[in-house]
Amino acid sequence: MNNKTLQKLEFDKIISSLENEAGSFRGKQLCRRLKPMTDPGKIDLLQEQTSAAFTRIIKKGRISFGDAAPVEESLKRLEIGGALNASELLRICRLLSNTARVKSYGRHDTQEDLADCLDIYFDGLEPLTPLVNEIERCIISEDEISDDASSTLKHIRRNINSLNDRVHTTLSGLVNGSLRTYLQDALITMRGDRYCIPVKAEHRSQVQGLIHDQSASGSTLFIEPMAIVKLNNDLQELYVKEQDEIRKILASLSEETAQYIEEIRTDYRSLTDLDFIFARGALALSMRASRPVLNEEGRIRIREGRHPLLDQKKVVPITVSLGDEFSLLIITGPNTGGKTVSLKTVGLLTLMGQSGLHIPAADRSELSVFRQVYADIGDEQSIEQSLSTFSSHMTNIVSFLKKVDERSLVLFDELGAGTDPTEGAALAIAILSHLHKRNIRTMATTHYSELKVYALSTPGVENACCEFDVESLRPTYRLLIGIPGKSNAFAISGKLGLPDYIIDDAKKRLSEQDVSFEDLLSDLEASRRTIEKEQAEIAAYKKEAEALKHQAAQKQEKLDEQRDRILREANEKANAILREAKEVADETIRNFHKFGKENISAAEMEKERERLRKKIKDTSASASLKTNKPKKNHKPSDFKLGESVKVLSMNLTGTVSSLPDARGNVTVQMGILRSQVHISDLEIIEEVSPYAPKRMNRTSKSKIKMSKSLSVSPEINLLGKTVDEAVAELDKYLDDALLSHLNSVRVVHGKGTGALRKGIHEYLRRQKHVKSYHLAEFGEGDAGVTIVELG
Repeated sequence: MNNKTLQKLEFDKIISSLENEAGSFRGKQLCRRLKPMTDPGKIDLLQEQTSAAFTRIIKKGRISFGDAAPVEESLKRLEIGGALNASELLRICRLLSNTARVKSYGRHDTQEDLADCLDIYFDGLEPLTPLVNEIERCIISEDEISDDASSTLKHIRRNINSLNDRVHTTLSGLVNGSLRTYLQDALITMRGDRYCIPVKAEHRSQVQGLIHDQSASGSTLFIEPMAIVKLNNDLQELYVKEQDEIRKILASLSEETAQYIEEIRTDYRSLTDLDFIFARGALALSMRASRPVLNEEGRIRIREGRHPLLDQKKVVPITVSLGDEFSLLIITGPNTGGKTVSLKTVGLLTLMGQSGLHIPAADRSELSVFRQVYADIGDEQSIEQSLSTFSSHMTNIVSFLKKVDERSLVLFDELGAGTDPTEGAALAIAILSHLHKRNIRTMATTHYSELKVYALSTPGVENACCEFDVESLRPTYRLLIGIPGKSNAFAISGKLGLPDYIIDDAKKRLSEQDVSFEDLLSDLEASRRTIEKEQAEIAAYKKEAEALKHQAAQKQEKLDEQRDRILREANEKANAILREAKEVADETIRNFHKFGKENISAAEMEKERERLRKKIKDTSASASLKTNKPKKNHKPSDFKLGESVKVLSMNLTGTVSSLPDARGNVTVQMGILRSQVHISDLEIIEEVSPYAPKRMNRTSKSKIKMSKSLSVSPEINLLGKTVDEAVAELDKYLDDALLSHLNSVRVVHGKGTGALRKGIHEYLRRQKHVKSYHLAEFGEGDAGVTIVELG
């Protein structure tokens, strides 16, 4: 792909955005090297990788590859037997730690997750956890080796600390004792890794020792007292031994690392390759892009494509096709109407698609794989080379025509501009005709009416225009294929204040053919808008009709269900009544047969007949539907939380767990059953106060029936109480809440020091009937309130 086209279509800005999504050095390098490809197999592979990365980002979020620092130089040093320093070993350690994190990210969470083309990268990663642990055990930072790296190093450092203590003790005795009057300051300092004291120059002879330095003024000498010379010498020897031991430790770690050179090299390449792939996926996510469908037939079908460098909130999507019914598209319309943007959008999305990047367009957009994309866009006039605007454009076009073939895409902006309009139009038609005869996919923008006529009269050539609202003098940026556009020069000039007599004079200077053609364009535009408006209305009516049809179908379905249910219940009841009647009839027949055979009195027969008559009456009563009504019509305000009620339709008792809503529905807890009931179906059960004398009613089986129910508030306030007082009160309250079938309660304890909240939480954690508890949400009391779920 030629570099001039990449520059004209601003492909480098897309690459810059892609590079910003990568985190590693090599990942950014791979982004910078990305160029459009012409091999469909390679393009498909990159597109598949981008799709897989996009899907994983959607499911699991972004992952960082920033710790994948270059390690190739260190690995080459290991290959020749060299030793690495602490910084290089830590860099490899971070790479391997990052490898473990990325490998964990790459695992599929469930069996339902389908394998993708990135699994081969994740499966090939080797975290080398034992090596990482060993490096982290020995090296704390780039400047510090751990004492536990070896027993020898630990012993040396223990001796160093002991000698340091002896040196400080000796010097402190000298500084605060016999030498105090000879010192400039009562402090201990270091000169060249040796401990010294600052002595006044005039007292040099009173202090025995080695002079290591003096102040700039010469008034202070830094002397190492003879009492610590040997100690300092011993310290220096230990420091040398410490460095020797550190070198041995680093050499040992390097030798162990050298066993995994190939694994580390593979990890680095895999991580940076994944960084490049996930950068493409992240770019697709930020652009709200989709994977294009690729073909080699020169067919372009971009659905709602957006220029990726324009503001996503403001850019107007375009839908454009080329290479199917027509191979040449001529775009016309006023300046600043969006013609050039449409041209650049097609070219740039083609380059992105052939680079393995997703394109900012609707799903199922189609792109063709072109060997070359040629673009003549913008003004390249050069004073130094004596090139005018027309000359610069023609130079580009000449170079195109030498190389272009059937696998090329050619883009012209303002073809034939910059010279005499008549000659420019004729030249533009000749160039486009040449390309069209060779079946080369071409898009061109122009103001020339001759090109509009050429498109209308030539098979395989299509007009398009960028819509313009003359009333507001604003372009809509919509690309309309099949309709030639008007320049609207007269209308725009009039709106901007050009006098009418000048505009009328200009209109008179147009030929009759030009006027007729412009009128034709105006009629076409008016017809198009009318048709679009009517189509929109028809679509709205169709949508409304579909909605009404759907609603009617739903209503009919509900009616059918209700009818079937009613019939089914009626049949069941009828069958039950018939069975009951049959049983009564059978029993009657048996009894009469028995009365006929046995000598039974008339009184006994009458008694048996009365019993059967009563049974038939009860059966008839059970067959009739009887609706119970409450003894009293209740108002919504009559119902309180925790109040005992009877659900008449279900013949069950329960407690109110929510107040009546706007429709009069109340939630009633009936044992394990919880249901929403209208207040017209409820009857409040009058209860005896819990503080009134308890009455006991014995049944015939000597069982005591007791009725007790408490109205319990769903919230308890424990503010200002001690932990013991609060826990005792909370314990009784939770018992009452359970008896009243409350599912959740609020415990108000305040924030304060947190001691009361902690004590309450400790109590709740031990209660078996407490299902769970948590602090309230922001705005509902947050840390001052605990919500308790009971079960």
